Amino acid sequence: MTLKGPARRRGADLEDAILDAAWEVLTEQGHAGVTFEAVAARAGTSRPVLYRRWAHRDDLVLAAITRFWRGRPLTLPDTGNLRDDAIAFLRNVDAGRSRMMTVMSVQFMDYFRNTGTNFNQLRDLVRPPGEPTGFEKIVARAVERGELPDVPRSPRVVNLPFDLLRHDMLMSMGQVPSTSIMEIVDEVWLPLINAGSNRLRDKA
Repeated sequence: MTLKGPARRRGADLEDAILDAAWEVLTEQGHAGVTFEAVAARAGTSRPVLYRRWAHRDDLVLAAITRFWRGRPLTLPDTGNLRDDAIAFLRNVDAGRSRMMTVMSVQFMDYFRNTGTNFNQLRDLVRPPGEPTGFEKIVARAVERGELPDVPRSPRVVNLPFDLLRHDMLMSMGQVPSTSIMEIVDEVWLPLINAGSNRLRDKA
């Protein structure tokens, strides 16, 4: 009887295994540890296989980050009102992204230095092209419900809750208390976005 060896991986299966291996090396050893040799060994393949797909190490790193980010989409709540949507979404971000934010703050500094980018630029790269942010969707939904007037708004103001939550994650190196999330929404964002909406509506 002939014994069969392990099935040879090809195509998407092989690429997924490589990107999973690259993510593991990146989170364990940082950007400096991501070499074609290390990733190939972790994935059980060879360096030429990687070189055929990614010409440079940072191309491989970006592909691994993109796979991790898009492979774990965050649920966008639809509670029926702006405040509860915002709080529920921040809680989902906190639960689903806090570990990634912590890892990125520690392990990705060399990547940012080497590529001349920052977290905001990386987020734009890994987000599917043309896709609005979570808070852009939440605000658009509030406009449709009539909770907010249909006026132009600064992306900085719209996305402020996410930015403040990210700041708290990086400062605490972990998850953010629910009370802090409610403060971000109730004491900072809602007064700001309502005041801005009223001002823009008065000018219209």
